[in-house]
Amino acid sequence: MERCLFIHGFTGGIFEIEPLSKYLEEHHCLTRTFTLEGHTGRRADMRRTNREAWYNQAAGELEKLAQSGDGVHVIGFSMGALIASYLAARHKALVKSLTLLAAPVFPLNPAEIIKTLGSLSMLKNYVSKFGSTPVHANREFAGIVRESFELYPQIETPTLIVQGTRDHLVKTRSAAYLERHIASSVKEVLLIERSGHLLCYCEEKDKVMDEVLQFIRGAS
Repeated sequence: MERCLFIHGFTGGIFEIEPLSKYLEEHHCLTRTFTLEGHTGRRADMRRTNREAWYNQAAGELEKLAQSGDGVHVIGFSMGALIASYLAARHKALVKSLTLLAAPVFPLNPAEIIKTLGSLSMLKNYVSKFGSTPVHANREFAGIVRESFELYPQIETPTLIVQGTRDHLVKTRSAAYLERHIASSVKEVLLIERSGHLLCYCEEKDKVMDEVLQFIRGAS
């Protein structure tokens, strides 16, 4: 049975990757999801945590899951993809494959943000997150983005890179950068033409989930 560890994004939660984790469970994988420290929706909780806590928490979850098998497939979404990259670089013996969903190598795509502001619900989401996320937490996120550039050349595990071309939070060229700079000899890039940031909820989500499953099986 393949063991899969999921890591959600900044200011997000398990819901971001839940459709994929359930899909893999239905296909006989053992999945593990967890909530990063401070991601309770309460501003005070986010203010008390930092990126070292997130790195350490993810490493602890990886070690627990690896105890019952011969390696773990790590799947990260958005900031979780950067934390997953940290695990692949720092815990090579435990990571069997790496799947990076909407990895914010180059975060924020202004052109796409402008396009999405026509949606009232999207606008409310931006305003809500802007108001509820402490400056300290944004700095910690920026620190992870910055530090990740040193990690990509250290990643030797098979890697799948998935990026939506309509992502309003991540520049599409992030995928090409990862393909060039990740050291692994086994790399696949999947560009989803009709997807924004939330790949597990996009129009082509079935394709995304099937591709991830096939990649994990091929890396086993």
